[in-house]
Amino acid sequence: MSPEQRRAMIVAAALPLVAERGAAVTTSQIARVAGIGEGTVFRVFADKDELLDACVNEATDPGHVLRELASISLDDPLADRLAQAVEALRAHLERMGAVIGALHSTGYRLRRGTGERGAPSGPEDGRHAPEEGRRTAEDRHAPEGGDASRGRETSMRAIHEALVELIEPDRAALRLEPAKVASVFMGMLFTRPLATSGGAEPSPEELVDILLHGTLKTPGSAA
Repeated sequence: MSPEQRRAMIVAAALPLVAERGAAVTTSQIARVAGIGEGTVFRVFADKDELLDACVNEATDPGHVLRELASISLDDPLADRLAQAVEALRAHLERMGAVIGALHSTGYRLRRGTGERGAPSGPEDGRHAPEEGRRTAEDRHAPEGGDASRGRETSMRAIHEALVELIEPDRAALRLEPAKVASVFMGMLFTRPLATSGGAEPSPEELVDILLHGTLKTPGSAA
């Protein structure tokens, strides 16, 4: 097994533990789940922080969801294709949020714009909201090196292009260009329900139905 393959294997084993325990996970626990000796971990990672960084990179990598979107059959009806896309994208967001949120809640964060880690937040100073922690980690670990903004844009553009490809076969049936439909779709999907809604989230089928047909029982009845 090459060093790159071993790194990937260790990260795959570590991700569920990191999502559950955050920075409190130990390299011995990771090694045990991976079925290797703890010393093997340090033959491919300089220290635990480097391993945690690799886990964040893996969790935020859009490559996984892009492959899933590409695997959706264009022969399926448009509503079915988009419902599958909802499931794939939600899984990606949940995975990313679980890893970064767990790390932040256990005091693991990086100073924005630097390569230095900030001191872990203890019970007395951990006043930052989880959303801030997720943004900090995403900024640091976004694709294309240190340019977080460009990295986020690159990821979102790639996802948008993949959605346009899913929608394109039904262009003639749509009132808007596929690119605009994809943009609206992403806006709906990436917006979390307000607390006043009880946290209720539409199912993939409901979200796609709203996208394609709106919320009126009879289109045009409230015009």
